[in-house]
Amino acid sequence: MATITAGLPTSYVTSENTISSWLLTKDHKRIALLFFASITFFFFIGGIAATLIRMHLATPEGLLQPDIYNRMFTMHGIVMVWFFLIPSIPTTLGNFIIPLAIGAHDLAFPRINLASWYVFNLSGLVLLYALIMGGIDTGWTFYTPYSTLFANGYVIAATLAVFINGFSSIMTGLNFVVTIHRLRAPGMTWMRLPLFVWGIYSVSLVMLLATPVLAMTVLLVAMERFMGVGIFDPARGGDPLLFQHMFWFYSHPAVYIMILPAMGVVSELITCYVRRPIFGYTGMTYALMSIAIISFFVWGHHMFTAGISIYSAVVFSLMTFFVAVPSAIKVFNWTASLHKGSITFDAPMLYALGFVLLFTIGGLTGLIVATVALDVHLQDTYFVIAHFHYIMVGGTVSAFFGGLHYWWPKITGRLYPEMWARMAALLTFVGFNLTFFPQFILGYLGMPRRYYAYPPEWQAWNVLSSAGASILAVAYILPLGYLGWSLLRGERAAPNPWRATGLEWQTSSPPPKHNFERTPVVTAGPYLYDPEDGGFIAQNGAVNA
Repeated sequence: MATITAGLPTSYVTSENTISSWLLTKDHKRIALLFFASITFFFFIGGIAATLIRMHLATPEGLLQPDIYNRMFTMHGIVMVWFFLIPSIPTTLGNFIIPLAIGAHDLAFPRINLASWYVFNLSGLVLLYALIMGGIDTGWTFYTPYSTLFANGYVIAATLAVFINGFSSIMTGLNFVVTIHRLRAPGMTWMRLPLFVWGIYSVSLVMLLATPVLAMTVLLVAMERFMGVGIFDPARGGDPLLFQHMFWFYSHPAVYIMILPAMGVVSELITCYVRRPIFGYTGMTYALMSIAIISFFVWGHHMFTAGISIYSAVVFSLMTFFVAVPSAIKVFNWTASLHKGSITFDAPMLYALGFVLLFTIGGLTGLIVATVALDVHLQDTYFVIAHFHYIMVGGTVSAFFGGLHYWWPKITGRLYPEMWARMAALLTFVGFNLTFFPQFILGYLGMPRRYYAYPPEWQAWNVLSSAGASILAVAYILPLGYLGWSLLRGERAAPNPWRATGLEWQTSSPPPKHNFERTPVVTAGPYLYDPEDGGFIAQNGAVNA
């Protein structure tokens, strides 16, 4: 494979380089980089809040005043959920890779794609206004009637930020659905799609169906607070349980908005670094779609102790166990794919293996809190915090970093230093487990979440968790350094440095502005690796038309 020589005038990076060419671009690749810059900014905002929380909890008395502490964990939750975890993989890796992976020249609606970035940033500015002016102390869930009656005065601004942010998600999801339906290359049938495309397609459907419910919910909160309409306030004839039903109807599928793209990324990484087809490809596609569908029927397991009937609780408990089945299928298939594979432990593979282990722990503990009797004891404790973070942070962030390293040569045309990347992946795994595993124990012992003080006998576990958070912070900051270095000094990347399958690897690194000189024709399914020599038979069986 030839190494790309210096100066590629046809590359999407070098085609035009004025500020207006970036801010007004309709190229999905450039928009992906714009989103990457935005979510990286918010990632560090949320990370700063998390750092202050863990510093505070290192001692029973804490460092922060109670109201400041409440605002910190609220800011951390809102920023990380809606401004990093949900948009992270779809808007960056999805935006960049999906057209390349299906042989298209761009997304179906380039202008809507650019508009989604501007809407996302507008929502971020509104949220920053709320934070700078004093923040809010409701928690990221905006539970009523506290959020409508007692919280400080910037709840409306924060809910407006989430409301606006939802439009960005809807535009992104719509764009992906139409693109995957209408712009696939000739011969790219549904059963020839890479699993990453399936992951983005399934999450796009969830975005389109669930996000409007969240928008209506936060709008009603703002209306009740501003206009005094009795919707959720029982003193005015409202019902706070109605808010919880509406909020969790969106927010539990939102868990899968975060994790489904991660599952797609990990499927791509494992098949590449074991040099063999993914085990049970068809079952994996059905599992992805099943997770997306069943996720709409399990929201009530967040409300076992909120006052719903025991019959409802039993039904929601059973549905939660059902959604674990396709998730378990994926874990078994990933594990089976490793069997007798020619495994290479490069950084993307380390992140992928970390994802599988952390997601498995998060999933198993999810079954514990889905059991009604156990949830009565564990609800609103640090056990729930640990479970949530094992899925969302341990899973989604590991997959995001794994995908970022995997496609980094394609995105930038440069190779990163492998040793530093492996170190970051290992530190992520060690730091994450040291941070959040002690919280399972704290939750089982009865430590409530969101409390700013705790009995001294729990300090040892909290110190251990705070120490792990410092390691995790280093692991997350480290890639910023060596990936930035690679942009200037990294070795130039060949079109396919990993010898991977997939249409995205058939174009130059970085790709030309319009992705392909000629539309490829797909003649076979994905992941056609040769088991004899660890190479690949064909890159998705594609030929240039």
